[in-house]
Amino acid sequence: MRPSLVRPRHLLLAAACAILPGAAAHAADAYPSRPIRLIVPFAPGGSTDIVARLIAEYAGRELKQPVVVENKGGAGGALGMEMVARAPADGYTIGMATVSTHGSNPAIYPNLKYDARKDFAPIANVLAIPSVFAVHPSVPARNMNEFIALAKAQPRKYSFASPGVGSLGHANIENFMMLSGIQLLHVPYRGAGPALNDALAGQVDAITDNLSSTLPHLQAGRLRPLAVLGAQRSPLLPEVPTYAELGFSEMGTGGWFGLVAPAGTPPGAIARLNQAVRKAMQLPDFQKKAEDAGGTLVPTTPEEFARQIDQALDRYAKVAKAANIQAQ
Repeated sequence: MRPSLVRPRHLLLAAACAILPGAAAHAADAYPSRPIRLIVPFAPGGSTDIVARLIAEYAGRELKQPVVVENKGGAGGALGMEMVARAPADGYTIGMATVSTHGSNPAIYPNLKYDARKDFAPIANVLAIPSVFAVHPSVPARNMNEFIALAKAQPRKYSFASPGVGSLGHANIENFMMLSGIQLLHVPYRGAGPALNDALAGQVDAITDNLSSTLPHLQAGRLRPLAVLGAQRSPLLPEVPTYAELGFSEMGTGGWFGLVAPAGTPPGAIARLNQAVRKAMQLPDFQKKAEDAGGTLVPTTPEEFARQIDQALDRYAKVAKAANIQAQ
């Protein structure tokens, strides 16, 4: 009788099955084994780019692999986020998400080639940079309540500058007008720089912009701050109340910068990236640089960040519909 050939095959299969779980665990532990690409959906030098390079430097140390920043600007962040959404879901391509790319833009631009809810796996929110509502010193209002009273007494007399129709600044002030019952005249510009310049010159009465951009002008008295859009008062403007303190909690908590990966990225990679970012955020150097950028650290779990994205999408969809904001 010839010896059976089946038994050895079964033994090999059993041995392989015994080895595979250990091999899989080792593969998960080994992530990342090569550099990670971090796509920034805006041009170099802006707030998103600054935050991305801070994350890349310190999280890269925790991951023991380079995190390489790649700027892919255009279409208000849409081109870069589309690149992230279409990248292999292997943990080696991640992207910077902002309240624009995952909040206002999906509400205002119906033809985006990515779905902010379905095409991404949230990793972590990292930094919140508040914005400030400020008026030119010629406006006779010392605080927000006085400004609201002035605007209600003379609808559309007072104007506000935005970086353009459909921009985050535009959406935020439209939201404020709905909540407060005032009517301001919208003056859109081609970018934040020209809008700020005309606000400083008194060509428009009011503006909302990142605190980091406006702070020198606020400190010099060239603009008067009336409210901060943030989760809490800014230590840089401790005397200025938040919108929530003024009774407008539905304004949200301002701008934020976080990390996302393509949908379907392995949960182990997401957890490892979140862990690295949160460890980086505990470092004094990281905290100091974040503070210098005018930001507040907002460490989150992936699940918490997913809820924040959902809230932003719901808020701006409501604003865009009510104010009939349409991209031009």
